[in-house]
Amino acid sequence: MSESSKKPPAKNPRVMVIDDSNTIRMTAETILKKEGYEVFTATNGFEAMSVITDTRPDIIFVDIMMPRLDGYQTCKLIKNNSYFRNTPVIMLSSKDSLFDRARGRVAGSEQHINKPFTKSELLEAINRYV
Repeated sequence: MSESSKKPPAKNPRVMVIDDSNTIRMTAETILKKEGYEVFTATNGFEAMSVITDTRPDIIFVDIMMPRLDGYQTCKLIKNNSYFRNTPVIMLSSKDSLFDRARGRVAGSEQHINKPFTKSELLEAINRYV
């Protein structure tokens, strides 16, 4: 499939957004709901694990910098669960060094998107992995 061709969205794809920033969660949720996605949110990695188990999202966006359980740790927990091992995890962060990107890959993430993100960046990631 060429880079320019897009996969049609799955029927009611489920998207999880994990971020301790209310603004980031609300922005992503608004963008994605307008596009017809079913959106679930969590403020931290601990809360996210129960929501993920209950909702079984098709793709997960997770902030790197969160209290208690950071995005890398959250991603590892998701990827260590046999049911969610193949669920795409996209890291969201204002940290954009090569080290941060590599650390995300080691944790199991598929991609890194810088904050503030754009609507097209979110939708491109979903089209690529879902």
